[in-house]
Amino acid sequence: MLPPTIPLFPLPNAVLFPNVFMPLHIFETRYRAMVADTLDGDRIIGMVLLKPGFEKDYGGRPPVYPVGCAGVVTHSEPLADGRYNIVLRGIEKFRITGEEDSRPYRLGRVEPIAEPILEADRMLLRQSRQRLEALLAAAIERGGRDPKFPPAVADEDLVNALAQYLALEPLERQALLERNGILARCRALIELLEIKTLTPRGTTWKGGAVH
Repeated sequence: MLPPTIPLFPLPNAVLFPNVFMPLHIFETRYRAMVADTLDGDRIIGMVLLKPGFEKDYGGRPPVYPVGCAGVVTHSEPLADGRYNIVLRGIEKFRITGEEDSRPYRLGRVEPIAEPILEADRMLLRQSRQRLEALLAAAIERGGRDPKFPPAVADEDLVNALAQYLALEPLERQALLERNGILARCRALIELLEIKTLTPRGTTWKGGAVH
């Protein structure tokens, strides 16, 4: 259960998904303070995507998309100059209902967005996973690699991991995050990949997993 107020970390190109890990390097003064406070508290940070045009007010409070994903800090490495390397694990989607200005960094009043999987949707999700894996296999084979998908990974975790790690545009990932539930997200991801596989380029993964 998310607390009613959480620190917000807005970035122009990063979207976090539930149960997926994200490494971050923290160097801005205000966000160093955010991490220090977070490590002394519940270790929760809300990741949100900046809207286009943020550059003219980046040092202030430029607009962000209202739906984000909260993560818990699972690893932290304070550096000698005050910067941090941290790792977040996504825990839950949220919607921003307001902001507070009591800290140098942004604090959001949030309401959680649950994503339960209805029993009736589980078979549909499994069928969609098979189509998703087929699309990925075709794309990866074009790049000369032998595709392997760990069967032990839960359907919802695979969909969320692909939504975060595949080389998609930030707005595409944001649209996937905002989908109403994991089945809708999986179907939207399949549609995106079907469009992208019409091009001669192979699928590329972020983070060096697959190229």
